[in-house]
Amino acid sequence: MQILQVKKELVLTSRLEGLGHLPIKALVSQTGEVLVAMDPVGTKLGDWVFTIANSAARDAAGDKRLLTDLTVGGIIDDWQPEQK
Repeated sequence: MQILQVKKELVLTSRLEGLGHLPIKALVSQTGEVLVAMDPVGTKLGDWVFTIANSAARDAAGDKRLLTDLTVGGIIDDWQPEQK
C-alpha cells in the first residue's frame, strides 16, 4: 500500500470494456511520482488516500474482471505528510 494525494480526475471519452465505469484519478506521491488509480470510494481533489496495488487492486475495485493495477482503498483523515 502507498499513501498518495489526489491531484486530478481523468475524463476518458472512450475506454476498454474491461475498465468498467469507475472514476479514474491521477495521484501523486510525496516524491512527485504520478500514478493513476480507479476510485470506488469517491475521493475529491486534495484528499490523501491509501491505495491497493497489483492483483488485490481488482478485488478492491469491486470486480475481479476489471483491468487495474491500482485502486483507492480509502480516504485518510487528518494526514500531515512529512516535510523534507
